[in-house]
Amino acid sequence: MKVAIIGAGASGLMAAVSAAQSADVTVYEKNQKTGKKLFITGKGRCNLTNLCSPSECIDNIVNGKKFLYSAIYSFPPQKTVDFFENLGVKLKVERGRRVFPVSDKSSDIVAALTRAAARSGVKFVFSEVYGIDKTAGGFEVKTCDERCEYDKIILACGGMSYPATGSTGDGYKFAQKFGHEIVRPRPALVPLILKDDVACLQGLSLKNVSASVTTGKTGKKYTQFGEMLFTGSGVSGPIILTLSSFINKYDLDGAKLSVDLKPALDPEVLDKRLVHDFQKYQNKCFKNSLNDLLPKKLIDFFVAKCGIDPDKKVNAVTKAERAKIVGMLKNLEFDIRACDRIEAGIITAGGVALDAINPKTMESKLTPGLYFAGEVMDVDALTGGYNLQIAFATGYVAGKHAGEDNL
Repeated sequence: MKVAIIGAGASGLMAAVSAAQSADVTVYEKNQKTGKKLFITGKGRCNLTNLCSPSECIDNIVNGKKFLYSAIYSFPPQKTVDFFENLGVKLKVERGRRVFPVSDKSSDIVAALTRAAARSGVKFVFSEVYGIDKTAGGFEVKTCDERCEYDKIILACGGMSYPATGSTGDGYKFAQKFGHEIVRPRPALVPLILKDDVACLQGLSLKNVSASVTTGKTGKKYTQFGEMLFTGSGVSGPIILTLSSFINKYDLDGAKLSVDLKPALDPEVLDKRLVHDFQKYQNKCFKNSLNDLLPKKLIDFFVAKCGIDPDKKVNAVTKAERAKIVGMLKNLEFDIRACDRIEAGIITAGGVALDAINPKTMESKLTPGLYFAGEVMDVDALTGGYNLQIAFATGYVAGKHAGEDNL
């Protein structure tokens, strides 16, 4: 049994190790080294999974929950941990049950996977695949140098985010050739671009805030609590990236971002806090009275949003104006222009439609012998190690079944 895997990323390398237990495996990679995108995951530290139960893992999947059920239970997070520890990689569990190599080096994960594949007899061809054709006996893979025949093919080409790492959507083209539909690729886990001018806030990090996004025409509302960051043109940070994955499929015309700067305080308590601060700074101007409530970098922007004279003495601020300030603290609103471009996304949402893929084997229902693994499919999850868990689980399943002699 000869199996070709297109792509030497997380899912492709896992598929190679899995398939090589019972087949002759060749991995094609357009870059000159394996795992190029894996090198930069988790800011170079590689959050390889989340040490949660299979059901909790599935709860954190945005697209493809039902489809991925079988794969996640076949190769759950604990199996991912066991797999890498058996390869000699020491792991640690951090906040939120996120799993990292003790070394904090993603290169250790890439090296372990690549060594495991090589030890299993996997051959690597560092050349771009330009075409895949169906033949009487299987498939023909074409590069600029050669044409080779295989019994099975696994597409593990990734999505379209971080194209410099080789993720340029090649897998979609190959899948379409065999009759598969492609769900519109779109950015996931990506910053949001705002219509508001927030350049003055660039670099400002807000912790323990609640952010909500309301989509325009559909009126869907999603809320997250935690940390966010202002960029030159919008917002980013953990809770914003999560929100982007929920809203990227909607028309964002009229969409709003609302930030509750004091989620632990209800308006009545917050008003009392404001009265206390105004008494403390009664001889100061409004713009100089908010240091106990807000980060210094946010104050001028916030005061301008309130529409209250910044030089007004706080002892002259009316009850109605105070209510306006409280309202702004609980609902600092911005207009969303769009999700950032797909190249800026940590992952790609969309991809090969799932209805034509067997979830138990990752094999095409349209073309026997063709398999899929990882981000090339219409699957994505939240941050925390879940996306790599999907890559490893689907790679394992695709490799296992592609390696079987069931022709």
